[in-house]
Amino acid sequence: MSDSSLRHRKGEITLTVRGTDRQPLADQVVTVAQNRHAFAFGNIGFDFVDLVGGPGPAGSNDVESFGGTGHPDLDRLGELWLDVFNTATLPFYWGRYEPRRGAPDTERLTATARWFAERGVTVKGHPLVWHTVQPSWLLGLDVDEVERLLRARIRDLAGGFAGLIDTWDAINEAVIMPVFDNGDNAITPLARARGRIHLVRLAFEEARAANPGATLVLNDFDLSSAYECLIEGVLEAGVRIDAIGLQTHMHQGYRGEEYMRQMLDRFARYGLPLHLTETTLVSGHLMPPEIEDLNDYQIPHWPSTPEGEARQAEEIERHYRLLLAHPAVQSVNYWGITDHGAWLGAPAGLVRADGSPKPSYEALAALVKGEWWLPPTQRRTDADGTVTVEGFLGDYTVSVGDRTARFTIDAADTTTTVDLL
Repeated sequence: MSDSSLRHRKGEITLTVRGTDRQPLADQVVTVAQNRHAFAFGNIGFDFVDLVGGPGPAGSNDVESFGGTGHPDLDRLGELWLDVFNTATLPFYWGRYEPRRGAPDTERLTATARWFAERGVTVKGHPLVWHTVQPSWLLGLDVDEVERLLRARIRDLAGGFAGLIDTWDAINEAVIMPVFDNGDNAITPLARARGRIHLVRLAFEEARAANPGATLVLNDFDLSSAYECLIEGVLEAGVRIDAIGLQTHMHQGYRGEEYMRQMLDRFARYGLPLHLTETTLVSGHLMPPEIEDLNDYQIPHWPSTPEGEARQAEEIERHYRLLLAHPAVQSVNYWGITDHGAWLGAPAGLVRADGSPKPSYEALAALVKGEWWLPPTQRRTDADGTVTVEGFLGDYTVSVGDRTARFTIDAADTTTTVDLL
């Protein structure tokens, strides 16, 4: 894929670099370096909740879950994660977050969110509303009480974490929500009684009232016309959504550039940013194609193999190049850093269960922090103290010795003056 396909990801800025005396530094060697991508390169941070926050609350282990590392080396896992990603998704599944009514897991999630935020990572919460991984104490309550409790939960999370977590999957998998039949839960009867659009409105309006500055995502795995119909109905109903979430768990193999491009074009027509919220590619054998619900394929051992790892690395590169080339895509969130505790036991991580990086990790790092990154680079200012910097949209520094100034390359070509301090 040619470099021109990523032109929309780049910008140019002309800096006038001034010293401590506020005079331009003419004919001076300066060092420019990128610090952060504007594009959201994400991964889940589920593994870090136990590492940072400690063991979960009583009853949480009785609820369906995944994630967690068998190698409690926070520094090593953190280094691998932070070397590539800048956006972390943390788990707020109701059944795990509040396994006992009135005793939410606030402290551990707050500690984990702060751990990421202190390292310059944007933190996202997932999800505010979903029909799966629900607390058993909701069962048996009438729909009015369930709706009241759901509204309160949304306000508590969106408002209580405001400033620390300002991006949320507001509602997850609403297409199937009213007809879901794989286990009892209290949200499906509510969705059946009130309708999908009512549940979507509830999620977005309660969250926005609690945190007006939040970015709220409508997220789904159903990429058929049924999801398009829901989006259209929601928009026609006057519900404001900030981004469309698209899940692409590809346990049955990479769907290919043609499929992905056509799918992205279908959802881009709504004029909203596209977030690839849940992306996976496996490094072992592929799940049989006849499996319709991925949850139906869970086997005792699904190993990562050398052949599978080579395939995963190639497909990761193809997938990310295609996504970055599409102008509507704003965020890509990979669903798992390691194979240990991975969803469905699949070898979908970028790091093996023993903590060693797979070729896919190296391939993604070579894009995000290699080909698509400006390392410390020396430039010389002209006679007026100006220097032009071109690079991927994001945050940068310019420095001379131990004096540094920060600047941002955004979508508009600009000029600015920076003072080295």
